Amino acid sequence: MKKLLILSMALCGALNFAAAQDTVKQQRFNLHFQQTIITQTKPGFAAKYSGQNSLSDLSETATSLTTTFYGGARLWKGAQVYFNPEMSGGAGFSKTLGVAGFPNGETFRVGGDAPKIYIARLYYTQNFEWGAEKDTLADEANQLAGTLSKRHFSFTIGKFGMADYFDQNSYSHDPRTQFMNWSLMSNGAWDYPANTRGYVMGLYTEYAQPTWTLRFAFTMSTTEANGAIWDQKIGRANTQTLEFEKRYNINGKPGAFRVLGFRNIGKMGSYRAAINRNPTAPVVDTLLHYGKRKFGFGLNAEQSITNDLGVFAKLSWNDGKTETFYFTEIDRSLSFGGVLKGTSWERTDDELGLAFVANGLSAPHRDYLAAGGYGFIIGDGQLNYSHELIGELYYKVRASKAIWISPGYQFIANPAYNKDRGPVNVFSARVHVEF
Repeated sequence: MKKLLILSMALCGALNFAAAQDTVKQQRFNLHFQQTIITQTKPGFAAKYSGQNSLSDLSETATSLTTTFYGGARLWKGAQVYFNPEMSGGAGFSKTLGVAGFPNGETFRVGGDAPKIYIARLYYTQNFEWGAEKDTLADEANQLAGTLSKRHFSFTIGKFGMADYFDQNSYSHDPRTQFMNWSLMSNGAWDYPANTRGYVMGLYTEYAQPTWTLRFAFTMSTTEANGAIWDQKIGRANTQTLEFEKRYNINGKPGAFRVLGFRNIGKMGSYRAAINRNPTAPVVDTLLHYGKRKFGFGLNAEQSITNDLGVFAKLSWNDGKTETFYFTEIDRSLSFGGVLKGTSWERTDDELGLAFVANGLSAPHRDYLAAGGYGFIIGDGQLNYSHELIGELYYKVRASKAIWISPGYQFIANPAYNKDRGPVNVFSARVHVEF
């Protein structure tokens, strides 16, 4: 009788759980908005010399602006489509040149600061689900409210951002709300595929289980480094990205560990070949042909220590033989830091973040810059090499339900890996609106 009673209670509990799951509505449409304005200023700094791509040693102030609309619609069971028109304008210091770990993650290398409107994302996603365990999804940008099984397979095709899916981190990933430095957005040595605006065309797939997820993407490449035109020879110019994410709890606090690998194939230049051709003024873009590859990996960990404090660490590497093609000129990177919520000083929605970064280059890349070569981000005409060292501090204030204000500071030693220039002090003010 006692066993029968326990079995009945368990069955009732299961039915109640299922009924509760059924009451979660699958949202049909949503619309969201964000706008981020970042103003940064730096005093002048010491520099023994400057080159074509050097950060100006004079005092500068620069402002960037991005505005995005997020539209989502549920088509049929498991099918969703998303559309994001976006406008961006403004620029970073010195036309976004002169620092590999650039201080403003909202700037693009587009050659002009006039506002431009473009399609950031337009993609279709299909989910295939099984199993009883489900996650409840909130109504957010590019996410319809509803449920999603913890066991699922999905594919996405269209235009999206690689950072939408890969190299996620709860504390160091989004320059609109977290750290602003480029090498704190994603693993610095991951030359992630993107056009000039930071988006890519391709296919993304995901296989998920309750405690782990496996991701893979096959995407197109641009015709040139930091380019805007997609290479139509997809078989000869493409990228593959694979990531495994493991989620766990330590003393009841959530954490995650991610291992990412990538391979980029395309029409790229070789640093060594450029030096051999012209030892005194090498130009990596003069020796372009299909068949060149860049490969590397990234490690990414995060851990909640208390309800208010979380920490992270990232480590990444690429072979550094071919030119940087998409992101920024970093071949090795180590970063770590933490974020503290303001509960202890009665500001629950505020955040204080502190992080440190060390960026480095491969031997061929160093030799190329030392010989007077230029990439699309850095190049001082010569190079007294050292690691580029960065520290960033920000404080995020929730001014209202939809508005956050974040003053910040960055210290950059050896900008563009050059001991003969800097250090640079960067002061920031960010206003972020979302609803």
